[in-house]
Amino acid sequence: MMTENKEFSVNHAENRFPKLLAWVAGVCLIVPTCMAATEVAADTTDEKKAEKKEMSSDSVMLQPWTGPYGGVPPWNLVRQEEFLPAIETAIQIARDELIAIANQSEPPTFENTIVTMEKAGKTLDRVETLFDVHTSNLNLGPIPDIERAVAPKLSEYRDSIYQNEKLFKRIEAIYQSDAMKSFSVAQKRLVDDLYKTFVRQGAKLDSSDKAKLSQINTRLARLFTDFSQNVLEDEKGYVTWIDNEADLAGLPDSVVAAMKSAAEERNQPDKWAVTNTRSSMDPFLTYADNRELRETVWRNYYNRGDNGDAHDNNAIIAEILSLRAARAKLLGYKNHAQWRLEPTMAKTPAATMDLMMKVWPKAVARVREEVADMQAIADAKNANITIAPWDYRYYAEKVRKDKYDLDFNEVKPYLQLEKLREAMMWAAGELYGLQFDEIKDVPVFHPDVRVWKVEDADGKHVGLWYLDPFAREGKRSGAWMMDYRSQQNIDKPITPIVSNNSNFIKGVAGKPSLISWDDAVTLFHEFGHALHSLNSKVNYPSQAGTSVARDYVEFPSQIMEHWLDTPEVLSQYAVHYETGEPMPQALLDKIKKASKFNQGFDTVEYLASAIVDMKLHTTDQTTIDPDAFEKQTLKEIGMPDEIPMRHRTPQFAHIFSSDSYSAGYYSYLWSDALTADAVEVFEEAGSFYDKATAKSLHDNVMSVGDTIDPAEGFRRFRGRDVDTSALLRKRGFPVE
Repeated sequence: MMTENKEFSVNHAENRFPKLLAWVAGVCLIVPTCMAATEVAADTTDEKKAEKKEMSSDSVMLQPWTGPYGGVPPWNLVRQEEFLPAIETAIQIARDELIAIANQSEPPTFENTIVTMEKAGKTLDRVETLFDVHTSNLNLGPIPDIERAVAPKLSEYRDSIYQNEKLFKRIEAIYQSDAMKSFSVAQKRLVDDLYKTFVRQGAKLDSSDKAKLSQINTRLARLFTDFSQNVLEDEKGYVTWIDNEADLAGLPDSVVAAMKSAAEERNQPDKWAVTNTRSSMDPFLTYADNRELRETVWRNYYNRGDNGDAHDNNAIIAEILSLRAARAKLLGYKNHAQWRLEPTMAKTPAATMDLMMKVWPKAVARVREEVADMQAIADAKNANITIAPWDYRYYAEKVRKDKYDLDFNEVKPYLQLEKLREAMMWAAGELYGLQFDEIKDVPVFHPDVRVWKVEDADGKHVGLWYLDPFAREGKRSGAWMMDYRSQQNIDKPITPIVSNNSNFIKGVAGKPSLISWDDAVTLFHEFGHALHSLNSKVNYPSQAGTSVARDYVEFPSQIMEHWLDTPEVLSQYAVHYETGEPMPQALLDKIKKASKFNQGFDTVEYLASAIVDMKLHTTDQTTIDPDAFEKQTLKEIGMPDEIPMRHRTPQFAHIFSSDSYSAGYYSYLWSDALTADAVEVFEEAGSFYDKATAKSLHDNVMSVGDTIDPAEGFRRFRGRDVDTSALLRKRGFPVE
C-alpha cells in the first residue's frame, strides 16, 4: 500500500525560508485595492504600530514559549477570541522586522540579510502554529469564521514581503556576488532557493502586475478555505444511521463497538453510526454484508463536496483553476503545473506523466485480474451482481481469504494502537538511537493528546513528539505530521517539536484501540515524517527536516512503513489484546505471502487522482466543469468502472485547500520509486536493522534536510541514481 498524509503544515510549503514568509492555508476576502510592496512598506506608521502593541500586550500567544525543553506551546492559555488580534499584531511585528532588514544602510551580506531573515518572524511563527492546530484538530465554534478573517491578512502580508523591492535587491546582490564562491554548500543552497523563490513569487514584476498577483493570491486564499470548510461540513453532516442490528452482519465486533460509540457521542444511543470519514467508511465497506448500506456509505463518502447544495465545491474548483492559470501566465509560465514543478525533483509535467504512465497500464491490468477473481466469488455465491465500487473492498477480502487463507479480521486483534506505537519507537531506537519517554509536565490541546520527550543514545535532548491519534468532530480527516518548532542551530541549538495526527477509531472504555493493517501502515508512515524532523541536524530552520522538495518529502515517511512488517516488530509487538500471545508464525507467513495483494486497487485509485490533478493543471481550457473534466479524463485513460479516484475532485483537499500538493499529487509515486529502490539496500544488507545501512540513511537523508540536493542525497545512500524498476517489483507488476 502507498500511504499518503495530509501534510498541509506550512513547513511543507514550497518556500525555503521561515514560516513568516510561508503561505498558510486559509480563507480571505478580496481586498478592494491590492497594495504593492512600496505601499505595504509605507503602511507602518507609529500610530499603526502603537495600535497593534496595545491590542497584544496581554496575549500569551505572542510571547516566547516558556517551560521545559526550550519552551512548549501554551495550549492551556490559548483563548480563541484572541487569535485574530494576535495574528494581526504578529504580522505587523514580522513585517517590521523584514522592512528593517530591507532598509539597512550596510551593504548586503549573508549574515545581515539571509541569516537575519532566518531569525525573523518568530512571533508570527508561534501564533500560526497555535492557530494551525485549531484549524486542523479543533475546527469548531468560531474557528471557521476566524480562519476566513485571518487568511486575507496572511495573504497580503506574504505578498508584501515577496514584492518588497529593497529586500529582493539585497537577496539578489548576494546571489550574484563573488562571496557565493566562499559559502558552504548549505549556504549556497539557501541563497539560491531564496532568490529563485522570490522570483517565482513575482519579485521581478512591475507594480501593476504585482497588484494583479496580490489580488489573485488573496482570492485564492479565500477559496482554499471555503473548499476545505465545505468538505469538513460534509464529513460532519452525512452520517449513515443503522437502527436494525441485523444490518450489522459481517462486521467485526470492534467495528460495531466503534459505530455504537460514534452514535452515543451524537446522542443516539439506540443506533449505530458510520461517520463520513475514511477510517469509518473503509471497514464498513470491507465487511458489511448489507450491499444497499454499503452503497449508501460509499456515495456519502465519495460525494463529499459534490451534492449540489451550499457546500458544493464545483464552482470553487473552477475559479481556483482559472486563477491558477492566470497567475502562471502572469509569472511567465505556460501553466500552473510548470510553475509548481520548477523547484521539484521532477522539474516538468512531462517527467511526472512519464513515470505515472509507466505504471498505469500495469496497474489497470492487475485490476482486471482482481475484478475477475471477485466476480467469480460473487457468482459462486449466486449474488446476482456485477462488481461495483461499493463491492470492491468487500469482495477483495473474500478473495484474500480464498487465495491466501488470510482474513484481516484474524489480524486486527493483534494490532493494538498502543503496542504499535511502542513498536515504531523501538524501531527508531534500533535505527537512529532515539529514545522516547512519555511526559506529563507540558500542556496539551485535547485530552486525547500525549507527549514524549526524545533523547539520543547518549541521553541528549533531541525534541518532543506529540500524538493526537483519534477521530472526533471538528478534526479534519486523514493523517498528517506537523512541525510546531523546527530544528535550528544559528546562535544556539533549538530542538524540534513535532506532532503526528490521525483519525483512528477510539476503542470502547476499558479496552485497547485496535486498528486495521492499513491504519498501522499509516501510523508508521506519519512517524517517518516525525523522524525526519527529529533527526534533523542543520543550522538554518528553512532547511530543517521536512523542508525539502515536495516529491522527496514522502521518501523518509514511505520507507518507514517497511519496518511494520519486519519479523522483529511483529513478533514483539503484534500481540493479541486479550491473551497477550504474539501473532502466530502461520499468520505472519500469510501476511508476507499476501503483501502484494490488491496492488491493482491501491495503485489505480491513487494514480487516477494524480493523473487528473496533473491534467487539470496543464489543460488549455479557460473554464472547466470539474465533474465533466474528471469524468472525461478518467474515460480517456481507461479508468476501471469498479474503482473511484481515491480523492474525487470535489473533495480533493490535497490540491484545492492550498497550493501545497497542486500539480504535485504525483509526488507519492515519485517518492515511492525512491523508497522501493532504497528498501533493496536493506534487503541486500540482510536486515532492516543493519547498522551501517541505517547510519547511511541517517547521514544522507534523515539528518541533512534541504542542505543538499535531494538527488545527491539519494545517490550517496544508494550509490547511484534511482532505478524505477524497483517500484514495479515492489508492487508485483511485470518489469519490462
